[in-house]
Amino acid sequence: MNKSELIEAIAKSADISKSAAARALDGTLAAVKSTMKTGGMVTLVGFGTFYASKRAARTGRNPRTGDTIKIKSAQVPKFRAGKALKDAIN
Repeated sequence: MNKSELIEAIAKSADISKSAAARALDGTLAAVKSTMKTGGMVTLVGFGTFYASKRAARTGRNPRTGDTIKIKSAQVPKFRAGKALKDAIN
């Protein structure tokens, strides 16, 4: 399912227009991104938790040249599925 299909499904299930569903989805995603960027967590009970985790700096290898390179530390997005979501797909 891509974004336009998700918007269509939201509009149909909530009985709203596709443009309103698109605005709602965009607003939700923006709120999740901004919360994660500041180090917060977004928990949707029954669905799961979105959070950012810090990945430590490490050394790696350039596959083309074989040289050792330093990879900077970074914040990476993560998602932990909730019990209801796990139960729904099993």
